[in-house]
Amino acid sequence: MATVPPHELLLVPAAGDPARAALREQCYAVRIAVFVTEQGFPLDAEIDDLDETATHFLLRLLPSRTPVGTIRCSRHGGYYKLSRLAVLKEYRQCRFGRELVLALHDFVKRDARRTGAAGFVPVKSHSQIPAKGFYAKFGYQPQGEEFDEDGAPHQLMVAQLSLSD
Repeated sequence: MATVPPHELLLVPAAGDPARAALREQCYAVRIAVFVTEQGFPLDAEIDDLDETATHFLLRLLPSRTPVGTIRCSRHGGYYKLSRLAVLKEYRQCRFGRELVLALHDFVKRDARRTGAAGFVPVKSHSQIPAKGFYAKFGYQPQGEEFDEDGAPHQLMVAQLSLSD
């Protein structure tokens, strides 16, 4: 494992907070670098209608505050969706992806408890096929058949997070 550089993990403020726009733009910069520039997904598919209301997390190096990772969480009725997990290529061995997923899970548990949920809460993700093993480490299980999303094969992965721990 690579040496982990000093960093911070921020919960981007909710809509209406003046700091939201600038921090969300930093999230977008990481996503565009990974999904559009590196992986070739179309820009018009990367920034979508969920971004406005979703909860965004931003991982930045310190002291430079250089953005290197992000993840997005949205609530959909009875489940949460993990999406847009991106870490710049040169930092993928630092376990930043793991840190982002765990932060999202902690947020989901707090939010679900706040809304009165008990037991377990489902978190869904549309995983690119090569990332299925990564998500499996967090308890995500494949459901259904593989499907095409924006020209690449994906798999629905679902985790049931316990609200009692």
